[in-house]
Amino acid sequence: MNAPAVLGFANDQYHNYVINQPGYKAEYGHWQTLGLPAEFRVNAVHATVLRTGKVLIVAGSGNDEKQFNAGTFKSLLWDPAANTYKLIPTPADMFCGGHTSLPDGRVLVAGGTARYEKLDGAVKKAGGVMRVRNESPDRARSFPKGTVFVAPNGREYASAADVTVPAATKSGAGAQTRVTAGETRVFVEALGAGQDWVSGAPAQYRIKGLAGADAHNLYGQSAKITLDKQEYQGIRSAFEFNPDTELYEQVTDMAHARWYPTLTGLGDGRVVTVSGLDDTGEVLNGNDNEIYDPKTRTWAKGPDRYFPTYPSIFLTANGKLFYSGSNAGYGPADKGRQPGVWNLADNSFQPVPGLRDQNLTETSSSVLLPPAQSQKVMLLGGGGVGESPLSTARTDIADLSAAQPVFTPGPDLPAGGTRYLNSVILPDDTVFTTGGSSGYRGRGDSDLLKAQVYHPDSNTFKKAAEPTVGRDYHSEAVLLPDGRVAVLGSNPLFADKAETQPGGFEQRIEIYTPPYLYHGDRPQVTDAPGAAKLGGTVRVGTARPGAVATAKLIRPSSVTHATDVEQRSVALDITGRTADGVSLALPANPNLLPPGWYMLFLTDGQGTPSVARWVEVKA
Repeated sequence: MNAPAVLGFANDQYHNYVINQPGYKAEYGHWQTLGLPAEFRVNAVHATVLRTGKVLIVAGSGNDEKQFNAGTFKSLLWDPAANTYKLIPTPADMFCGGHTSLPDGRVLVAGGTARYEKLDGAVKKAGGVMRVRNESPDRARSFPKGTVFVAPNGREYASAADVTVPAATKSGAGAQTRVTAGETRVFVEALGAGQDWVSGAPAQYRIKGLAGADAHNLYGQSAKITLDKQEYQGIRSAFEFNPDTELYEQVTDMAHARWYPTLTGLGDGRVVTVSGLDDTGEVLNGNDNEIYDPKTRTWAKGPDRYFPTYPSIFLTANGKLFYSGSNAGYGPADKGRQPGVWNLADNSFQPVPGLRDQNLTETSSSVLLPPAQSQKVMLLGGGGVGESPLSTARTDIADLSAAQPVFTPGPDLPAGGTRYLNSVILPDDTVFTTGGSSGYRGRGDSDLLKAQVYHPDSNTFKKAAEPTVGRDYHSEAVLLPDGRVAVLGSNPLFADKAETQPGGFEQRIEIYTPPYLYHGDRPQVTDAPGAAKLGGTVRVGTARPGAVATAKLIRPSSVTHATDVEQRSVALDITGRTADGVSLALPANPNLLPPGWYMLFLTDGQGTPSVARWVEVKA
């Protein structure tokens, strides 16, 4: 009667024996699971590798509304080398914000959560968008969160955020003078619960507490206030994380609230910021893109262009931006899905055709293939819009060095249709891909316990050792300075195949050791400069300079929702060898090698990398 159980146990024991054999590890790599002390377990939604070698893991409220309501926001600093942990004071709910590393090694974090969604049937207090208008040309007016708008029937509704309404503008002269009211929007919620507070018709609302001319010039207008589903809402707040003090420092707020935005660093050190849900829960319409200047810590308006949330947007060697089509979560199926090259200088957009399954790009992964000089971006997997059950095994590659770029087919993913796949550039010029699920947020127990390595030179996948922890929504993977890969997070919708038990948040960290670390001695960097200039040459000390086959600078990951537009591997030319070192030439192009901090790896003929040295690339 116990035969099946005994057989299963025996199979597990044999499998465990096989995967721990030296030959298996040298062929497929090896996984280990890291169990964090209870006090340091957080819901990893965002992960950025810092120039100190530590990993900043941001949870914010961690997709936990109870934590949000309690104002409990978390960030964890993990040192993989020392295996130590430190909780970081987190001043705002950075859950589902955007982030990128700045040239000085600080991390810009922008946006996050102002309000959790309320599903159909769960909304108790009616809400909607209020257009706040100012007919006075004299000055702008600001109203704090909680400002009350009074309907014609006396019902009252409070604003969910601070707003500033610009002054009205004048045009023409004399009898032809025309005044156009200033306007902004804010989400409002009824002060009472129930159907009586619903308003299905357009109406004008007075602002409580105003009198005289102010009451005439300042008012609200709303098309409808309902008990319908209410989306997440974003915040305007922005911060820089300082890796030296290990604290967040507040910078100027964005002009627009954002939830699910993408931040892409430019060659001049500025950061273009696009998309997201605003503070009314609507996808930003594209005329609200912003550019952050780290020198002044201020924001300026960027060129107009609409994208779905968390679009994968890469800086290319000619300074233009490439939108691969990958995105995550919000936006209509028929808007902003076309991949293309975006020229910030003239705001032109050149579509890039040829992508297969273009209706299945949501929750896909995209990566700038190594080396970055090849200017090829690969899109992997993905699914249908929203909660679609559809997924695809498709991979396609766009060659951006061509005058007219097009996508060409890559090999199918070995695991079949895959969403939420994480892709990590390795020092041996391959791409490690892991996890994901075939269904929306792992529905139906559809997590894929598979991993594989893509080889750009042969355009093929090779099997890797299988992970033991499922990873889908809210998971991340990053390259560590020692050449291993850390995989974090996962937020399945259900915990069982029958979908009767709600899913939890995976708080274990898995570390993958690639095969190249089981091939014998690895190169050693005995000396390296702390800084290097674009177009310059650096000398790197190493015990066996004749064994060095390649050298590269890898920009550290800053990843969330399978979106990592920052990682890139830039090949360095080996221009000379001495008895104790090599000379390496850096590209001069800041769009190919954006100024900032990089991991310098030397690799031998088998692709075995050294432990990285951190180098600051300066203009």
